[in-house]
Amino acid sequence: MAPRKPSERGVREANRREREKALSDAALELFLARGLDGVTIDDITQAAGVAKGTFYRYFEDKTALVDVLLEPVRRELLQGLAACGEALEAARDVEAMFEAYRAVAAVIASAILQHPGVVRLYLQECRGPAVGARVKLVEVARLISRHAVDITRRAHTHGLLRPIRPAVSGLAVVGAVERLLLAVLVEEEDIGNPLELPDALTTLILDGLRLPPQRPPSARRKLDGKPGRP
Repeated sequence: MAPRKPSERGVREANRREREKALSDAALELFLARGLDGVTIDDITQAAGVAKGTFYRYFEDKTALVDVLLEPVRRELLQGLAACGEALEAARDVEAMFEAYRAVAAVIASAILQHPGVVRLYLQECRGPAVGARVKLVEVARLISRHAVDITRRAHTHGLLRPIRPAVSGLAVVGAVERLLLAVLVEEEDIGNPLELPDALTTLILDGLRLPPQRPPSARRKLDGKPGRP
């Protein structure tokens, strides 16, 4: 039996995906090299080797293209943060808290492996003004910050963290993570295996934020210079 030929519709769909990918890949490379504001649609179409009219068959504008680039990373990160919040709501001990944060670290590591260019673009641009094509990146940055504060607040609910305002510790964690990830992606410093970074950072942060183990009363009296009971 002769193999079936691809249908005309299937061929068109494959061509559409190929052109959309060519535009997306060309745009991402230019964005990383010049920044969002330094790249025009003409630049993108020239780099992709297509006519300018072809761009508008797939994207309404540059903002829509950035939104498509960002979607898989945004989906994975926000799902991971939401799952972490749910796990922390059920956590009753320090080990459960660590596991919840480690799950987020795994999501971050996965995003770095699968979409390093998009993660780098986000880190380079997310602190800029929320105008033009940067709007979608800033929206994600704000969502991540809100999730970070929320999950920190949930960890506080069970008395697992030091009594630091959740907005302070949550945003500090986000800032530290983003700064280190950017250093890894631009090879700014020799930080080691990037896959080990999220888990190491989780341990470092939570060791600083979690409440110290409570000593028995006799031990506390000795540290205060008072004799303990025999």
